[in-house]
Amino acid sequence: MNRKVELLAPAGCPEGFYGAIHAGADAVYLGGRNFGARAYADNFTTQELVDCIRYAHLWGRKVYLTVNTLVKETEFPELFSYLQPVYEAGLDAVIVQDIGVMSFIQRYFSDLEIHVSTQMSITGKYGAKRLREMGAVRIVPAREISLAELKELKAESGLEVEAFIHGAMCYCYSGQCLFSSMLGGRSGNRGRCAQPCRLPYKVKLPGQSPTTDCYPLSLKDMCTIEYLPDLIEAGIDSFKIEGRMKKPEYTAGVTAIYREYIDRYYAGENRRVDWEDLQALGRLYLRSGRQSGYYFMRNGRQMVTLENPSYNGTGSEALLEDIRESFLRQRPRIKLSMKAEFRAGNPARLTLECTPPLTGELRVSVLGETVMPAQKQPVTEDNIRRQLGRLGDTVFCLEKMQVALDAGVFYPLKALNDLRRQAVEALEEALIAANHLPGSRGVCPREESIDSGQDHVIRKRKHVTDAEEDSCCSAECFHISLRTEEQLKALLDQVSGMAEPPEQVYLDAALVERAFAGRKETAAEQIRQLGRRGCHLAIALPPVMRSRDADFFDILWRIYGKHSGLFFGFLVRSMDNLGFLREKLREGVLDEYGKEAAPPAVYADASLYVWNLESLKTFDREGLNGFCLPFELNARDQKRLLEHNDLPCEKVVYGRIPLMVTANCITKTMDDCQQKRGETVSILIDRYKKRFPVVRECSYCMNTIYNSVPLSLHNEMENWRDQVDFRLDFTVEDERETAVALQYFMSGAKGEPPFGEYTTGHEKRGAE
Repeated sequence: MNRKVELLAPAGCPEGFYGAIHAGADAVYLGGRNFGARAYADNFTTQELVDCIRYAHLWGRKVYLTVNTLVKETEFPELFSYLQPVYEAGLDAVIVQDIGVMSFIQRYFSDLEIHVSTQMSITGKYGAKRLREMGAVRIVPAREISLAELKELKAESGLEVEAFIHGAMCYCYSGQCLFSSMLGGRSGNRGRCAQPCRLPYKVKLPGQSPTTDCYPLSLKDMCTIEYLPDLIEAGIDSFKIEGRMKKPEYTAGVTAIYREYIDRYYAGENRRVDWEDLQALGRLYLRSGRQSGYYFMRNGRQMVTLENPSYNGTGSEALLEDIRESFLRQRPRIKLSMKAEFRAGNPARLTLECTPPLTGELRVSVLGETVMPAQKQPVTEDNIRRQLGRLGDTVFCLEKMQVALDAGVFYPLKALNDLRRQAVEALEEALIAANHLPGSRGVCPREESIDSGQDHVIRKRKHVTDAEEDSCCSAECFHISLRTEEQLKALLDQVSGMAEPPEQVYLDAALVERAFAGRKETAAEQIRQLGRRGCHLAIALPPVMRSRDADFFDILWRIYGKHSGLFFGFLVRSMDNLGFLREKLREGVLDEYGKEAAPPAVYADASLYVWNLESLKTFDREGLNGFCLPFELNARDQKRLLEHNDLPCEKVVYGRIPLMVTANCITKTMDDCQQKRGETVSILIDRYKKRFPVVRECSYCMNTIYNSVPLSLHNEMENWRDQVDFRLDFTVEDERETAVALQYFMSGAKGEPPFGEYTTGHEKRGAE
């Protein structure tokens, strides 16, 4: 194995950064005051970022900047000026969630590496391969994938893979969580998560009474120190420690222990982990118990802190004091030799030599002002030694100095200081170059105005004909999404009495698979009847694609081909979905007669976040036929996206918003695996007695937690007419509830809604 794994540590403040470097991190990830997914960390000023980048490069380490939040259109003008100084300082990479930010960085900072954040929820090869084609160098996959899946992703995509090895675990697939946002306005996609997953809930499984309060959404923290050989041999490129919100002692202490065991592995030493080190890791802010994440486990009760979600604390002030003394209070130095020459009539010369641990011997010489005969006070050797020896806060310390000085010459003190600064800077640049890391880059050119999409009118691309479009514009256009057979029956009953049926109907992938591959003839015939009534039908793909579910997705593709006259396309919810369809289209799609079928239309759901015109342009280039406005933008920000857009756009005006998409299973945590047995909806009950439905989909082993009440924008629809297509999402409604909501909205949504309590979501306030 030629390349050693990188140890990547977090830093939420400068003290944490220096502690990580001194404890042995190969790289540090950190955030500035904007655009980072840890808004409540201390974070770094621009000058602190610049100083940290240079310091890291002097020691042969790297720095990655987190720009891993979704960015509003109004914030885009700030992005260039935010990145420019750290780019020029030699920043190594940017960690990105927003596809628009990724496109922007490629255009304006083309030689800056892009690392895809775990917030993009990539779970497999399809999304990873597409992101590589779009310019990504490294990917941080979803924490939920197994070690086998991670190896496959790396092999198939050709990307570097960065994977978490230690720290807190989100219950939800990162980037798919709206829980904190919808309940309190603090968005995890904006770095402000209030962690509702760490609160107590009662759980009501089908046919059972509610439990007492417990913590079913609070995962134990990850600790993989005992599995490092397996992870190294899997080919992971970077081991990532979680914890930018934690104290510097945590960062330094955890980094030092993992550094030791990584080095032991490469030295061929005993792989057994000392009990004392396990104890130390447990005392450094781990929640009760520890687990190895999803690398070797799909889900289960043993991953959850059901009884107590709080941290253990350190339990040892002595441990913290030892960490402070070893890594936080003192900075290491590189020993330096100086040779200074002051010869009358010649420029002063200062030569510096050092032997840093990674590079071998380095030597630089600089010339200063001409040495002149003294008219009054000649310079002394003591003056020279004192001024040149002031190395201050640099990484160097003076070991020895030689001074060659002609008698009776003069050299100004200011010139001595300038000579020293010039020589030290030259040695630093030589050291950074020897470490094969970027030094100070030239000024990045900037166009007069940053184009975030204002001059780019996105063309309309729709499956309907002009005549159909004219007809649609004369009446209310509704798009409907359905999850269950009961909802399907309710819609068919409604459509039977309508002069104008809903324009588009999205059918959940599991519903389609059961109908056509599971031979549920009643459901299949109802779907065909919807098609005969003029509804354009599309298959709604799951937001998570795991390699273990490859057969399920291949079946869906064959169903589309065989019934291409019935289905016009797909609703996609992730980059993995997009990558899957792109790859399948390269292979071609065959109809039921074995002939080439029409390529599918592709519509983006709200979870394929479009927060700015840059992301909208990027997805337009991907060939989308339409998109859905996101849930976390307020009406004003949503309308900014429409000002220069002609791509068909949906807006959800009714439906329970998905708060979490999870790999862990509430049913399995509280009972056991109930795959394909009976009712699939459980209930979480919070301390305010709000009831959150939890849907278990065993076809591809995924849980979705929905809001306790539906979104309903019946009072806002007038403000959006002729700008968007209205969409109704049905998730946990039964047949009667579906029919009532359909009647209400499709008859004009007049008066109070029949479904009782509702929310208007972020329509007015927006996410922070």
